[in-house]
Amino acid sequence: KFPNILWESCSGGGGRFDAGMLYYMPQTWTSDCSDAVERMSIQYGTSLCYPFSSMGSHISAVPNHQTWRSASLKTRADIATMGQFGFELDMSKMSDEELEASKNFVARYKKYSEVFHKGSLYRLSSPFESNFAAFEFISEDENTVILVYGNKLCKTSSPIYNIKLAGLDPNADYEKAEEEKGGLLVDKAEVGRIFGGDELMQRGINIFNYRDFESIMLVFKKIN
Repeated sequence: KFPNILWESCSGGGGRFDAGMLYYMPQTWTSDCSDAVERMSIQYGTSLCYPFSSMGSHISAVPNHQTWRSASLKTRADIATMGQFGFELDMSKMSDEELEASKNFVARYKKYSEVFHKGSLYRLSSPFESNFAAFEFISEDENTVILVYGNKLCKTSSPIYNIKLAGLDPNADYEKAEEEKGGLLVDKAEVGRIFGGDELMQRGINIFNYRDFESIMLVFKKIN
């Protein structure tokens, strides 16, 4: 009777996701734990069976109500952007700077949501097996590549993590179109730099980790 209402499913028979319910409700609230660092593992595991387009994923308040962890607004936004992006907090309590940043995060989600929801997903690093999670998304036309990296705890002497991309054209060039970083550094890879597809897959990109709970999002555009 109400075909234009977007419904969100939740627990189904003790589990969150139910393939039968997804026929009627195309997204599911992934977990009551909305802490961005926990969500790296939650969303990684969920993606083994379900697409990111089906995952409810929101920016919530800090300290998080379950873990008491305080991740940066950018980290919370980066992790939420991969799923069905939204806000789950009292925005009247946000600073002017946070509100302005939130506008940019909303615009970014609208710009790249089809890459996250309809593109190819590569899980580059499991947060269950390492200190970070790394996801790569390639658009349907293969012209846009997005790397999302989320760090858990920093290590002594700021270790370098090497991320090798996958699924690229080894004979094509890719321009680094955008970079949004928190407390992380990428090895002298400035916006506008050109990489070979084989270079990104074989040499990879080094990320220097020196803060807890930080993230980075890199966007590459295929140019030939």
